[in-house]
This record gives sequence, C-alpha cells and structure tokens, in this order.
Amino acid sequence: MAKIDLFANFEKNISFEVSEDIYNSFQKCSSDLNPLHTDEVFAKNKGFQNKVMYGNILNAFISYAIGMELPTPDVILQLQDIQYKKPVYLHDKLVMNLKTEEVHEAVNVVIFTYKFTNAKNKVVAKGRVQIGVFE
Repeated sequence: MAKIDLFANFEKNISFEVSEDIYNSFQKCSSDLNPLHTDEVFAKNKGFQNKVMYGNILNAFISYAIGMELPTPDVILQLQDIQYKKPVYLHDKLVMNLKTEEVHEAVNVVIFTYKFTNAKNKVVAKGRVQIGVFE
C-alpha cells in the first residue's frame, strides 16, 4: 500500500485550548504587542469581549495537526489558507475538524479542509491545507 492511500477517507477532530502559556509564548516569539491582543480596555472599546488572541496561534494548531495527527509523519506542508470568522479569546476551547478533500496520487499531494469551532459550536476559522507525502 502506498502512503498516499492512508489519506483516502481521513477525518479527525483535534481539541485545543488557548492557554496563557500558548498566548505568552506566541507573543514572545512574534514580538507583536498590538493593543488588540494585549490591552483588555482597548479591545473592549473596539467591541470585543476581551483581548483577542493572535490569529496565528491557530496556524500553530494547524502545524501540530499536520505534523503530529496524520497517519504518517512523512509529510510536508505545502500550502495553507485560513479565514478568520469570529474572535478567539484566552482559555477558549476549540475543536479542529480536519478531513481529506482531494488526493492526487500522481504527485503525492493531499488537500484537506479544516474548521475550528468553539465551545458554542460556532466556526471561528476555516480553510484548506495542502501537503506532500513522501514515499
């Protein structure tokens, strides 16, 4: 069996929580101190419930899913897009649904769709990811 065949009907739900450690680590790594992410009063004055978490934290969750949750580690991320639908806040619990959309055997490429939902089952982000599969 070719490794690409492992992805034919792949679907998985993966749970995440935006913890203070994740928030602080991303802030330190990115040096992004925009007040929307760091100042509760500023964020509330803009109509949000609290500080809005960095959108790219979700990209890190996508990286984890591709690197650690697929049926083989023999993959490389080639392309990714994300649409942010709703804000994410500190301590939000998210579920990422990742499922195969297309398999291109001739070039060992798999395209997934994904969506992140919050505890209220609202979609906070969605998109597509393309990977290459090493044989």
